[in-house]
Amino acid sequence: MFVVTLTYLTDLDRVDETLPDHLSWLDRQYADGIFLASGRRVPRTGGVILAAGVDRAELDARLATDPFAARGLAGYEVTEFVASRVADGLERMREG
Repeated sequence: MFVVTLTYLTDLDRVDETLPDHLSWLDRQYADGIFLASGRRVPRTGGVILAAGVDRAELDARLATDPFAARGLAGYEVTEFVASRVADGLERMREG
């Protein structure tokens, strides 16, 4: 599983202009079953994505197609971890 932290590299006006395209991109990742959760950071300096079901190379390839990445609006930090315990109802997130 991966935690992806996005950090905006530009002002929020440019981010907001691209947000509809980013949301469409998110929809495709959810439809593929890769993204488990996503949302804004507080304060609004970027976002966070939980992803699973792909290896790091595939995730990096997908992130590169995010309109925020393609337009140079956000940087990405990817942290891989193994969820050994999860709350009831989140068993899909547990690995191994």
